[in-house]
Amino acid sequence: MLLSRGLGTLSAVMVAAGVLAGCAQVNKAPVEDRGGWGAGASRVDPATLPGAENAGKPGYYSVRPGDTLIRIGLEHGQSWKDIARWSNISNPDLIEVGQVVRVVPPGTAAGEGARPVASSTVQPVTLPPAGSTASAPVTPPAAPAPVATTPVEPAKTTTTGGDASGLGFIWPAKGQVIAGFNESTNKGVDIAGNAGDPVLAAADGRVVYAGAGLRGYGHLIILKHNNTYLTAYAHNQKLLVKEDQNVKKGQKIAEMGSSDADRVKLHFEVRRQGKPVDPSRYLPAR
Repeated sequence: MLLSRGLGTLSAVMVAAGVLAGCAQVNKAPVEDRGGWGAGASRVDPATLPGAENAGKPGYYSVRPGDTLIRIGLEHGQSWKDIARWSNISNPDLIEVGQVVRVVPPGTAAGEGARPVASSTVQPVTLPPAGSTASAPVTPPAAPAPVATTPVEPAKTTTTGGDASGLGFIWPAKGQVIAGFNESTNKGVDIAGNAGDPVLAAADGRVVYAGAGLRGYGHLIILKHNNTYLTAYAHNQKLLVKEDQNVKKGQKIAEMGSSDADRVKLHFEVRRQGKPVDPSRYLPAR
């Protein structure tokens, strides 16, 4: 009788444990995948997800596993808040794999928002802006000849494209560069320093992100400088600005640290229309 009761109790405990384990297993994936504004793990018909009718259209993006609104914004040169608003997303924690979000402003023809800037920066004509408007017809060889264009040209070759030359990027920290740009392994430059060293805004801009919601970047600040350029400042120990705040070039925006990094350093990125570009092409020589 005692043995029967003992086995019955043990059986009940095992059943309860099994139920709890089952619940934990069910809840684990959504918590991991939805955390930090990530894409949910639920499997649904993509055709029923928000924005499905725009899948594949220029100016729209289909959410992939592991995506967050912060990362989508960084890779498309936009604020995550703008993307949420353009896509009618009320809760950024609930984006789903396969959901389609808008990554260009609604007033812009789909896919056209970035093109005019891209074409203007590719043209070498933008390199001598002084007198370029006066000598708009580039065909006559006599136009580039005036001495006025010659001194201006070297001053603006530190940046690529007329849309960046007006920004006048400066170095965000004083330390030594310990890792250079590599499009596949290091999407910016790493600058050494000591904990607490000042991190400066590389140009005038608006804070479109300040937080630690993007894995691998630690405490991160993203500034938007115009419709083409963003800069990112990662691994800080302290953030001194808030989202939607306007900042000036040279303003202290953070303190250098080692958050989500193996040492104290500043990871600095320049993003042109969301694509990482070599910061050394935009920064003045030291």
